[in-house]
Amino acid sequence: MKTHIRLARTAIPATALALVLASCSGTSDETGTPEPTSETSETASASGVVAGSVLRVNWGGFPESWAPGAEMEAGYMRVPYENLTQLGEGGAVEPMLAASWEQTDTALTLTLQDGVTFHDGTPFDAEAVKANIELIQSTPGPYAGPFQVITSIDVVDDLTVTFNLAQPSPSLLTTLSTRAAPMASPAAIEAGTIAQTPVGTGPWAYDEAASIAGTRMAFVAYDGYWDEVPAYETVQLFAIQEDNAATTAMINGEIDITDSEVDQWSTFEGAGGFQLVTYPAIRNNPMFFDRGPGGLFEDVKVRQAACYAIDTQVVADLEPDVTVTTQHFAEGTPGYNPEVTGYTHDLGMAESLMAEAGSPSISGEMMSTVFNNKQITIYAEQMGEIGIEIAVQEAPPPQYFSEWNSGKYPIGLGSNDELTPYDWYASWFAADAPGNPSGVESDELKAAADAAIAAGASEEADALWAEVTKVIADEALTCAHIASEEQVVVNSDNVTGADVPSQPYETVLINYRDLRPAGE
Repeated sequence: MKTHIRLARTAIPATALALVLASCSGTSDETGTPEPTSETSETASASGVVAGSVLRVNWGGFPESWAPGAEMEAGYMRVPYENLTQLGEGGAVEPMLAASWEQTDTALTLTLQDGVTFHDGTPFDAEAVKANIELIQSTPGPYAGPFQVITSIDVVDDLTVTFNLAQPSPSLLTTLSTRAAPMASPAAIEAGTIAQTPVGTGPWAYDEAASIAGTRMAFVAYDGYWDEVPAYETVQLFAIQEDNAATTAMINGEIDITDSEVDQWSTFEGAGGFQLVTYPAIRNNPMFFDRGPGGLFEDVKVRQAACYAIDTQVVADLEPDVTVTTQHFAEGTPGYNPEVTGYTHDLGMAESLMAEAGSPSISGEMMSTVFNNKQITIYAEQMGEIGIEIAVQEAPPPQYFSEWNSGKYPIGLGSNDELTPYDWYASWFAADAPGNPSGVESDELKAAADAAIAAGASEEADALWAEVTKVIADEALTCAHIASEEQVVVNSDNVTGADVPSQPYETVLINYRDLRPAGE
């Protein structure tokens, strides 16, 4: 069972998959570039690129949209795209497309790298940054929330851009490093092609001629890349959805890297020659959306009852990599509050709270999709024990991603990859948060958040954000938190340099830039 949000997964028919992978084993692709095998003799060019090298990666599907602001996972995004900042060791914010910056409580001014171009030749400049941030701000979904703090954007000159801020936002530089804010070509944004054809500044550019719709996306080394060039000349992304099929393709040497599940690792161990890279990347929890006046979950006692009825340990017992947690943030990180103990499964308490709420008739729907249907069905059955009747409607991934948190459904289950408490609050719980279709926020939560925001980067800020976490928990705006690890398998006979990525809580990701063909 996939316990985290997946992008649209397009399954490849077995016959088509066999043909595609066969064409990628020791033969040429449509562009005439030789594909690497264990027998291929590869030589490093002067730039560091290994001539003819192809990295074949399976993340199980492709993004429904490649536009900034869309929910594309990191393993896809970080092939063609780059961010303004990046996170280094210990979460320190480091330069990327932004070479330097100055921040106050009212503005963030970025000085951009010089000489950077997008894959279509468009200059990367302050106007491009403005176009991207404004697109993200206007795109429905949780990523828009943290960027609402930017009230206007000033293009000072070609390489200087200023974000004017409505309030202190010390976490904004961190947000700019995440998959919430890739930089795409403004020409492609204006043309409306960016959703289906990614155009970024990264080391690999999309090669449509070498791609097969729904099956393989090819990216080739960009000749005009501005930074240190990685070793692999080509990265190919595949869409093998089923875990057993992906494992077979790995064992047969048809792909080099795949995300996987715990139950597959024994097969890889038996075959030998595979490296398992694991890291904490998955957090999910139910969200109560219909909590406005007259809503199914308007009453806090009903929400609390639902939280007590849900038994997350059942999910953990089914999935060995799942850990039950008390809250969104891990101990030792901003936003964590040791006073938050979560809602331990207590059916008696749940029934008592429903009685105090007047034993209302609760009947609604909850959307699921292929990778979370089992988990959502379990939660729905558990809530049904106290009279909260939730019918689970399974839908294809594209429909799921566009509707699960749209307000059409009173409750939903989603992954929250926000790294900072401000981002989490602004994405899901503030009155104007994109993930809060009810538009309702209690006076207590707003006061706590306002105090934390006003504290900026002061010593008091962490304690104030911890109080925001407690209010969210006390009001049962969300609950039933679980965490699990991403599991990435690498063919170590073909690929070296695989390690845990430095960008935390990003699913299906490998450090592409550090990878090299074995023996090079």
